[in-house]
Amino acid sequence: MMKHLPLQSRYYKELHEHYTRHIERIGYNPGTIKTLPSPVREFFYHLEQSGIRNIEEVTPKVITEYYRRLRERPCHGRPGTLSDSMVHSHLWALRIFFSLMLSEGRIMVDPLSMLSFPSPRKQQREILTRQEIEKLYHASETLLDRAILGLFYGCGLRKSEAQALNIKDISFKGRLLYVRSGKGKRRRVVPMNAKVTEDLKNYYHQERIRMLRKCKDPDREKAFILNSQGGRMLGQSFWRRLRYLVLKAGIENLGRITLHSLRHSIASHLLAGGLSVEQVRDFLGHTNIESTQIYTRIIVDNEK
Repeated sequence: MMKHLPLQSRYYKELHEHYTRHIERIGYNPGTIKTLPSPVREFFYHLEQSGIRNIEEVTPKVITEYYRRLRERPCHGRPGTLSDSMVHSHLWALRIFFSLMLSEGRIMVDPLSMLSFPSPRKQQREILTRQEIEKLYHASETLLDRAILGLFYGCGLRKSEAQALNIKDISFKGRLLYVRSGKGKRRRVVPMNAKVTEDLKNYYHQERIRMLRKCKDPDREKAFILNSQGGRMLGQSFWRRLRYLVLKAGIENLGRITLHSLRHSIASHLLAGGLSVEQVRDFLGHTNIESTQIYTRIIVDNEK
């Protein structure tokens, strides 16, 4: 795994630690803080293997060659090479790094600022029908499963928002969920229906308490969703559980259904149910209404 690649140089080790502290300091969500340093570590490992001992030696040519390597590198989590979005994530991590180096005067020119790389192609939004959503609920085996569906479908949360969710962010009595730091650091209040509220309450009072005993991480005390080890649940764990439910439910297009598909689905279903574009925009936390209007052009099959 790239997060465990050994760095030999003390210089690059200290630079990696500095970058990690910077990511934590500027306030990224826990999932991003955990994942962003790994691509930078892989880049430093590549520089060491290439005989580049100082970040000042990195040129646009070096970056371009590294980009070609990323395009050809095998993916550790699945067959094939890295996806377009994964390559884009690597470049994003490096952009943050070089911006930091430039701001601190460690380099005079940002080598990435001179380059332009293709953006990942946006995948078609996969919308589940109401019947398919019901199949996911029927496939649920635990209170955690229902809580996950409640957050991503019932509340329309993004992955980063579900990861960062704390106990204090949910009011069972008021049937409200507070997103403290959504996309662009925006806050919003998400109303919860009775079913979602009950599912989250049952998980909190019955299942979460058992998971709490498995981990000594102090963050577990405030995190709402815990993983099987008792720590804060992160994106891959959410996704793996959804994948299992999709398989069990026998829903087609497995490879295209993601956590974000549940967010797309609730947006489409709310609009189809009569909510205004403005109301759905506020529910999702969109900045621009144009982002929400996309769903008005999506026809949900088999809706009744």
